Amino acid sequence: MSRRGIYTAGMTEILASRAVYGTAQIRQLERHALEVLQLPVDALMKRAAQAAWQRLRSEWPLARSLLVCCGPGNNGGDGCLLAALAKAADWQVDVIALAPLTASHPGFEALQKAGVQVQVHVPGQPLPQADLQVDAIFGIGLNRAPEGLAADLIQALNAGTVPVLALDCPSGLNADTGAAPGAVVRADATITFLAGKSGLVTGQARDWAGRLIIEPLGLEEAVTALSPVATALPWPQLPPRPRAMHKGRNGHLLVVGGEHGTGGAVHLTAMAALRSGAGLVSVATRSEQVLAFNTRCPEVMALGVNGPPALESMLEKVTGLAVGPGLGQGAWGHALWLTALDSGKPMVLDADGLNMLAQESHALPGQLVLTPHPGEAARLLHTTVPDIEADRYAAVRALAQRYRAVVVLKGAGSLIGDPDGRIVYCPWGNPGMAVGGMGDTLTGIIGALLVQGHHPWEAAGLGVALHALAGDRAARAGERGLLPTDLLPELRALVNGQAHA
Repeated sequence: MSRRGIYTAGMTEILASRAVYGTAQIRQLERHALEVLQLPVDALMKRAAQAAWQRLRSEWPLARSLLVCCGPGNNGGDGCLLAALAKAADWQVDVIALAPLTASHPGFEALQKAGVQVQVHVPGQPLPQADLQVDAIFGIGLNRAPEGLAADLIQALNAGTVPVLALDCPSGLNADTGAAPGAVVRADATITFLAGKSGLVTGQARDWAGRLIIEPLGLEEAVTALSPVATALPWPQLPPRPRAMHKGRNGHLLVVGGEHGTGGAVHLTAMAALRSGAGLVSVATRSEQVLAFNTRCPEVMALGVNGPPALESMLEKVTGLAVGPGLGQGAWGHALWLTALDSGKPMVLDADGLNMLAQESHALPGQLVLTPHPGEAARLLHTTVPDIEADRYAAVRALAQRYRAVVVLKGAGSLIGDPDGRIVYCPWGNPGMAVGGMGDTLTGIIGALLVQGHHPWEAAGLGVALHALAGDRAARAGERGLLPTDLLPELRALVNGQAHA
């Protein structure tokens, strides 16, 4: 049974209505189950094991042998109870533990009754063969790098060639932040109990968790009483347009950028804005770029500007701006950047617009969206990319508060935050979108939504969702070789409500 290719890493079951929570809130749910519902821990563990067993059989119907790797805590108990269920169904079952199990272990009694023998992991010794492997080593119970025998067992799991199901959270992954400080189980699927965990939906977690499955274990009502860390973006829906609509009512976006050699960036931004419904799109760029625009994209009104006076005359006519794609950080780009910021117009700031903001404080417009990737975010917060990726939630909060703006922290499972502390995550997107120009396309989409009258929070959320979904639709022909321009026809379908899946 081949391991890879069974699942595409993603969040196929954490969809628009799903919220995610921190481990402290999960512990609160467990206390609620114990104190209010009179549901002891072992009863919750039985529910978890039964849910995992049912899902496991439905996902891998041909499997008949199971290897469960167990740790010392409740996650290990879940795994032991699952092993007992498989043994009762006449499966071949092996259990590997980090140390001999004693009567105090939460899964000891179940294994004893089922007649399942437990082996202690020996470094360098191959794991028993099985159709499936289950990670029940730590779950959400570890927030540091695994060490010693645990790290070796995780590496042994990852070296296998059969599917891996993680219980609650891949061991070694921080369930709050998604950081992977050391060895982490690479799961093909993760069944997470009670509620979605915030660390499973963004950053490195997208590689480690595989397909996510939520099993609330009967505590759905208690979950709704909690305030989530983040919620998923809903499917993007734009209102229908009146029959008497005209281009002026659909907004006029001005794209500022395109230094020598980077005209393609503003071209992508402008085209994405048009495909996202902006009524008019102008570009303020180097004069040398204008001929290319007139030839390749006659719908865009491109004007060569040599300094602030020329840009100021354009600013009077537009609804909002997209500043930064291909702008450069030289004298020309810096002068246009200052002029654009001083306009006070609704704005999306990206690329070199962000890099200059990291170097120089300046008054910012009241309606502003920043769209940094982790490198730009690190510069804006004067820290490092590893620090950003170690806690993407903290990073997006800090950026939104420091700059009093809506912030899109790009990457796998993009996060959107605002100064009030709201955070949403994007459950769509794919690795094929990791190519130059994709960020410029997103800038154009968000800019188009801003000039069509959407608040920055709405524009950012709609824009990220449209961009990711367009990327997923375009990737049906394959992720490798995906180009930003491949998203443009998909965008048109999505903004017209023709692509709901």
